[in-house]
Amino acid sequence: MGASFILILIGTLLLQHRGQTSREVHQKLSPWICYRPGPTPSVVFLKTHRTRASTVQNLLFRMGERDAATFPHQGYNFNYPGKFQSEFVDELPSGSDHFDIVMTADPIFITILRDPVHTFGLSLLFYSCLHSKNPVTFDVGINNHVWTSSWPADLASLEESFNLVMIAEHFDETLILLGALLNLELKELAYVHINSRAIKDVHPLHDATKAKIKAWNNLDDWMYGYFKEIFLERVKQYGRVRLQREVKLLRASTQRIRQKCLARNGVPPEELEDLVRPWQTKSLTILGYEVHRNLTKQEQGFCLRMVLPEHQYHAHLYYQQYGRDMKAG
Repeated sequence: MGASFILILIGTLLLQHRGQTSREVHQKLSPWICYRPGPTPSVVFLKTHRTRASTVQNLLFRMGERDAATFPHQGYNFNYPGKFQSEFVDELPSGSDHFDIVMTADPIFITILRDPVHTFGLSLLFYSCLHSKNPVTFDVGINNHVWTSSWPADLASLEESFNLVMIAEHFDETLILLGALLNLELKELAYVHINSRAIKDVHPLHDATKAKIKAWNNLDDWMYGYFKEIFLERVKQYGRVRLQREVKLLRASTQRIRQKCLARNGVPPEELEDLVRPWQTKSLTILGYEVHRNLTKQEQGFCLRMVLPEHQYHAHLYYQQYGRDMKAG
């Protein structure tokens, strides 16, 4: 039996992908049968705003699909910005809430953080209804308005809850730690950046603006610093030389896979077919990828999934699991 694989999409407002049903997305994808023998873990991924979480999500989707995992679905966004509720997932017992989730034994909890100077401006551009102060603190379920005396205990509780808090600025390094945690091979850690912006939409921030963002999002900044220190300690425990060696191998492996898979990267949405066209915002252009056509069906199945935008991957997994179209939610 596959893993009970839960992805809590608290930080993502996803809409039904226009013009494609779940069935249509599912039928366009080449088969990809690559099941791995042996037990697989249950995984809870807390997805945060503009932290490269969509890229991690793609990797976890591939892992879950490979292992015939069960994916709980409640529309596309689990009622965000409302809190996660147990009734969103049939497999959860009545009364479970927030992180009190019962699955198979010892689920693995993962999330990812990024310097709030970078996440804040991007989040406002992507999501017009975002909680505008300390948005990542909001995503993880802590009071995001003001520091309280419970904050140190809240951070300690988060530290105890999560098996791994990834750091976006050290993305490849934390991928190695994730791979060790989930027993993933280098090929399974290969990635492309999901939801990349067009160069015209990338604007450097002045130092004064950065300082204002840090002051406004002081709780996000504090939490980020707290977990970055924990990450650095984990690097020390893992071994810096060992980690550097494995990161080098990961980058070489990922580059080979990208060369094998990608005919073009950074492709404007109007040049992409529906299957691989990312959802677009009103203020930003989100780029995608074009996969080589001279691939075997197995290769095409893998490569398409590696570049598949999150809306389409959700739809595919939903149809594969339930045999019907996914409703917007």
